Amino acid sequence: MLPSEKLLPPDGTAIRGSVIWLHGLGADGHDFVPFVRQLDLLEQGIRFILPHAPVIPVTINGGMSMPAWYDILSADFFSPQAPETIREDADGIRYSQALIEQLIEQEMTEQDLASRQIILAGFSQGGAIALQTGLRYPKPLGGILALSTYLPQSSALPEEASQENRSTPILFMHGTQDDVVPASAARSSANLLADMGYPVDWRDYPIGHAVCTPQIRVIRDWILQCLSP
Repeated sequence: MLPSEKLLPPDGTAIRGSVIWLHGLGADGHDFVPFVRQLDLLEQGIRFILPHAPVIPVTINGGMSMPAWYDILSADFFSPQAPETIREDADGIRYSQALIEQLIEQEMTEQDLASRQIILAGFSQGGAIALQTGLRYPKPLGGILALSTYLPQSSALPEEASQENRSTPILFMHGTQDDVVPASAARSSANLLADMGYPVDWRDYPIGHAVCTPQIRVIRDWILQCLSP
């Protein structure tokens, strides 16, 4: 099981749900702890699980080993016009998908939660795995938060998509000045999912490959709405 950082509600607080929050390439579970604390949701009974990705060699970074949810083989990682031409680490993506599915099951079992009480969130590479996992998970989830990211394995999704998550809320947030994951890749990902009938909400901000303070209130309200009884 993945080692994780955990931000937990005060003792005695009724648990409303859990958010599994996945970090980006080269970071770890500590990376989003300060941002998550600013959401001010622990006293609302919401748990936050921030797992650490395995350490693997990353091709695009000269083969250097670092925390990563999958290998990135080239800078051309998304093409909605010709998804079959993209070189992706399909095995690595599916391996991390399986790890997150195990983490979901663990949260449900240990906290006696329904699948709809679980939200997947992630930044950059972590957001890609949140989308990869959430769209294929065989039980309905509470929501998917996709920060500064894109849809991996897009050509395989029509055949692999879980019918149980066709109505799961998906919130995309992206910086218009992002030079790591271009906003066009994220927007194309969101449009592809919307065209497939998913309930997609798109928000952009005048920032680079990062998160910002104005996102906090939006994310907080969205999580509370997704986990409302």
